[in-house]
Amino acid sequence: MNAALEIDVDVEDTNWTSTVPDVEACVMRAAQAAADGSDGSIAILLTDDDTVRDLNARFRDKDRPTNVLSFPGADMPMPGSAPHLGDIVLAYGVCAAEAVAQSKTLSSHLTHLVVHGVLHLLGRDHGTDPEAEAMEAEEKTILAALGIADPYVLIDDH
Repeated sequence: MNAALEIDVDVEDTNWTSTVPDVEACVMRAAQAAADGSDGSIAILLTDDDTVRDLNARFRDKDRPTNVLSFPGADMPMPGSAPHLGDIVLAYGVCAAEAVAQSKTLSSHLTHLVVHGVLHLLGRDHGTDPEAEAMEAEEKTILAALGIADPYVLIDDH
């Protein structure tokens, strides 16, 4: 584990703690794996759909909840301090519904979304096909190391 990375997890919606065993440990493990030696701090908020909807409307002009939002930190850290890499916000209802629809555990889906969010904070993106392919490959590698199956393989239950 990287001692130079500070991760602050705030659980605002108690549904997270009642449905994901050791949710804070799950989130921290995913963030540390994705950050892979990066120095700095990350704040992660586990909240509800209404909060994420509000943030999505204010900062992205999309008036709907989404699973995860990433807000990269400032490029210039305070003198003498490690950089704040940014903030990640996850919506319980959206994430829980996606996990059910994708036949995944909420813990596995949350792990994937935290990895995805941290990669955004580190500058990765998926705006073009090559970027998306590279980011997905990186996610799969990180998740495999955490014992999580490829999140892009759809499970057919027929």
